Amino acid sequence: MSKRKKNNNADFRHDLKKEILEVFQKAPKKPLNHKQVAAALRIEDNGLKKLIVELLTVEALKGSLKDMGRGKFMLAASAVNTETAQGIIDINRYGKGYVAVEGVEKDIEIPKGATGFALFGDTVEVQYNPKARRPQGKVIRVVERGRRQYVGIIEQNKSNSFMLPSDRKIHVDFFIPQNELNGAKHGEKVVVMLTGWDRPESSPFGKVVQVLGKPGEHQTEIHAIIAEYGLPYEFPETVEAFADRIESGITAEEIAKRRDFRASTTFTIDPFDAKDFDDALSYQRLPNGNTEVGIHIADVSFYLLPDSLLETEAFNRATSVYLVDRTIPMLPERLSNFLCSLRPNEEKLCFSAVFELDHNAEIKSEWFGRTVICSDRRYTYEEAQTIIETGKGEFSEEMLELDKLAKMLREKRYKDGSIDFNTDEVKFRLDEKGHPLGVYIKQMKDSNKLIEDFMLLANRRVAQFIGKPRDGQPKTFVYRIHDSPNEDKLIQLRTFLKHLGYKLPKGKGDDSTDIIKEMMHQVEGQPEEDIIRQMAIRTMAKAEYSTQNIGHYGLAFEYYTHFTSPIRRYPDVMVHRLLQRYLDHGKSAEENEYAFKCRHSSLMEKRAADAERASIKFKQVEYMLMHKGQVFEAVISGLAGWGIYAEVIENKCEGLIALNTLKDDIYEFDSVKYIIHGLRKRTEFRMGDKIMIKVAGGDLEQRNLDFQLVR
Repeated sequence: MSKRKKNNNADFRHDLKKEILEVFQKAPKKPLNHKQVAAALRIEDNGLKKLIVELLTVEALKGSLKDMGRGKFMLAASAVNTETAQGIIDINRYGKGYVAVEGVEKDIEIPKGATGFALFGDTVEVQYNPKARRPQGKVIRVVERGRRQYVGIIEQNKSNSFMLPSDRKIHVDFFIPQNELNGAKHGEKVVVMLTGWDRPESSPFGKVVQVLGKPGEHQTEIHAIIAEYGLPYEFPETVEAFADRIESGITAEEIAKRRDFRASTTFTIDPFDAKDFDDALSYQRLPNGNTEVGIHIADVSFYLLPDSLLETEAFNRATSVYLVDRTIPMLPERLSNFLCSLRPNEEKLCFSAVFELDHNAEIKSEWFGRTVICSDRRYTYEEAQTIIETGKGEFSEEMLELDKLAKMLREKRYKDGSIDFNTDEVKFRLDEKGHPLGVYIKQMKDSNKLIEDFMLLANRRVAQFIGKPRDGQPKTFVYRIHDSPNEDKLIQLRTFLKHLGYKLPKGKGDDSTDIIKEMMHQVEGQPEEDIIRQMAIRTMAKAEYSTQNIGHYGLAFEYYTHFTSPIRRYPDVMVHRLLQRYLDHGKSAEENEYAFKCRHSSLMEKRAADAERASIKFKQVEYMLMHKGQVFEAVISGLAGWGIYAEVIENKCEGLIALNTLKDDIYEFDSVKYIIHGLRKRTEFRMGDKIMIKVAGGDLEQRNLDFQLVR
């Protein structure tokens, strides 16, 4: 990769460009040629006139000027009658950007060279013409950096050092002064902090704050992901010390304030490697024949006091992050694995949702409040599944009854319009050094679904309890919302499915749930089911946290929140606090405060999900490179002008078959029919087609795989 050299004439060119644009600003509707501009600037030197011609052309390409033909230029419409707005900028590797602005229907296009001092993910202020058919503008100010640190490879020559970013969305290299290398050597992967940026045309300055090591190695790449996404890997010593000082005992006075479930049959069901157990189920058969089910959630808010060091740290993190080889928790271990974890045979403080269900799983009564429990047993999902399948084992009667009720709740949910978007989860078996020994797909069995259904019940009913108050007074609350699909995206999905041979009914608005459900029914059991499911998910809006309730489209719930995982999600802590506030008849909380916290939590959730996907992709690439040259059965998962994306069926690893590697014909991508076809032999490749591929290579640093098609 070439460096961005400093131009000795850059200052002069920059000043001249500024003066040229000022000439056009004074006559915004008048076309001018280079001679008129030179005259206005009193420039007579022929060399400078040639430079003016060059700069006029460059500014026309950037969009600042409009080429009127015959050597004349005029101030671009985007620079006339402009407005300013703020948004987060997305910049591709070539320097072209887009800014999504709330209230503006289309993203504002930022031409290459007009992104100023912005980098991908920054919050920027842009100037644009709101009346333009396709809004185009320029960055006039960076409001807030999206990142504080950047990851890349050090490249040195005799006189200079640069950091070449690993993230291709960072469109500039960083110039690293020799005294800021911090011991980094040529070819090493490092973390760099931005220290300055003189001119947009030149490289920003940076200093190395951490040397990660040799690219491609496990620890190097995992720590690179941690740094790239700004994840707080360790807790500050002050926070750890604060957590260590918290008393572990539960006083009789505190127990007296709570509903006591210590005598009820109670157990947890979690993954075999789980250490934090934040939910438990209790079971009791009532004299009237109905069943009382308690959904008990760790009372983190009891320990996480407002305005404390722990509270600030938990809010900043907002969520736990689960990378392939480690967890970056929201709370220190003393809380997440000990004080708050609902470990067996230990008295624990909880916040509970308790339901009386009849034999049809209809809710006859409900109660919400603080409790104390003592779990009788800790089950893994596998152990619970064995009881469900065999009917044998400790607490088998309770487990089977809960499974029966959960299935009724699930059936009713699907009947009411809930869409099953559960996708396969990729897991790894790693050796002691973090290298992948194997890849497997986590399956959702009845034991998993049992827990899921009761958690959904608690989340829905808590949200409804607050969101639909009996006194009619609306109260500030934290909802988990999910908007309906964009109509344009729904049309694109229907067109895509049509080319695969599926027909969906036309519809819009409220009918979209039925359309998606019909689609999922049609593709069930078909080879392309997973691909179509993924395409449908891309059509959907992203779920997020908000104080404004619009319901949850995917689950078909009018009211929904997150109440059940406060050890790993900060919004659940907010929900517990607000619920207790209103149970105590407190007035409605300040909405602006919680709206801000919801936006922050949504952003942190997305960051965590992106980091988790990056770590999975890294391990997938590493695993497949261990099988270079081997042949696998795959399914076509994506099509583009440059190639065919294929996903290996047995392990969900995705790679690219570049079109230029297909030598038997000339292939083209038809974006209308969404196929790739050969011009001579008429061979066609469609989404969902099964093919045989060979692992050709890959790039661990970029997390990319290259496949070859096997005929």
